[in-house]
Amino acid sequence: MKKLLNFISLLKNVKNLFIQTHDFPDHDAVASAFGLQTLLASFGAASRLAYSGEIQRDSLRQMIERLGIEIRHTGYYETAADASIITVDGVAANHNINGLSGKIIAVVDHHETKAPPGLMYCDIKPRLGSCATLIFQYFEKLKVKIPSSAATALSIGIGIDTSSLTRGASPNDAKAYFKLMENADNEFVNYTLRNNIQKKDLEFFKHGIDAIKIEDEFAFCYFPEGCNQNLMGIIANFFLSLNEIRFVVLCAKNGSKISFSVRSEKRKWNAAEIIRETLDGIGFGGGHRDMAGGVIQDASLFDENRIIKKFVDILNAGR
Repeated sequence: MKKLLNFISLLKNVKNLFIQTHDFPDHDAVASAFGLQTLLASFGAASRLAYSGEIQRDSLRQMIERLGIEIRHTGYYETAADASIITVDGVAANHNINGLSGKIIAVVDHHETKAPPGLMYCDIKPRLGSCATLIFQYFEKLKVKIPSSAATALSIGIGIDTSSLTRGASPNDAKAYFKLMENADNEFVNYTLRNNIQKKDLEFFKHGIDAIKIEDEFAFCYFPEGCNQNLMGIIANFFLSLNEIRFVVLCAKNGSKISFSVRSEKRKWNAAEIIRETLDGIGFGGGHRDMAGGVIQDASLFDENRIIKKFVDILNAGR
C-alpha cells in the first residue's frame, strides 16, 4: 500500500481531478468510482465523477439517486487540458473511455487488459470478479472506515458483476461482499440485485427467445432493432442458465455500431480472448474469461452468418 499512499499524497495538490468510468457504465463501474472518490476524500483529495455514453439501467439510476452519488456525463464538464483522470473499471486503450480532455494518470481495473505506459499509478487485478472488491481492499488495507453509502454501492457492484457470487467470483470477492454487509444498507442491496429488469424489457426477452440460434453448447442472437449493452448482458445471463448452453453471444445494432455481449461457463472458452479473435480486423473486444463485450464501429462490416461461423470455428478449435 506504500505506492498507493504515495499516489494519494500527490493527489492532494491536483486541482482538476476526475475519476472516470468506462462508457455506458454499469453498477460496478459507478460503485467503484464512488468508492474511490470517498476514499480519496478521507485523505483530503477532492475529485469529480464522470462517464460517457449513458446510464442505461433504471436500477443504476436508483442507486445513484438513493446514495447521493454525484456523477455527471462528460459533456457537462468544461475541462482544461491539464485535467488529471483516474480511469476505473476500464482502460482507455480498449476504446471504451471517451469524452474528457486531459491526461490519464492512473488506472484501477479488474479486466484482462494492459495499462498504457507512463502512469503515476496502476492497479489491475483480473482475478477479481468485481472492481468494487479492489476498492474495498483499499479501504481495508489503509484502515479507513467505509461509510454506509459507499459500502452499499460497493456491495451492489460486487453482487451485480459476479451475479451474486456465482460468476467469476474469487475468495476475495466473497470476503469483501460479506464484510461490506456490516455497514451497507442490505435491504436496498438485495432489492437492487433482485429487481434489475422492468416490464418494458420483456419485449427484448421475447425477441431473444424467438430468434435465438443454438448449435451444440453455443447460443447466438442478433437484435437488429437495437438493445443496450447492459440489458444484453442480463439476457445473456438468462440464456446461459439453460442447462444445454455453455457459451452465449448476443449482439445488437445500436445506431451505426454493432454491440456484443458474451458469456461463457466453460473454462476452455475464454470469452475475452474469443471476442477479440472474432472481431479482429473489424472491431475490438475484451473483458473476462466468463464475461466480455465488444463492438464493431461500422455496422456495414457486420455479417451475421459470417460472425456465427467464426465463433463456432473458434469454439470447436478450443473444445
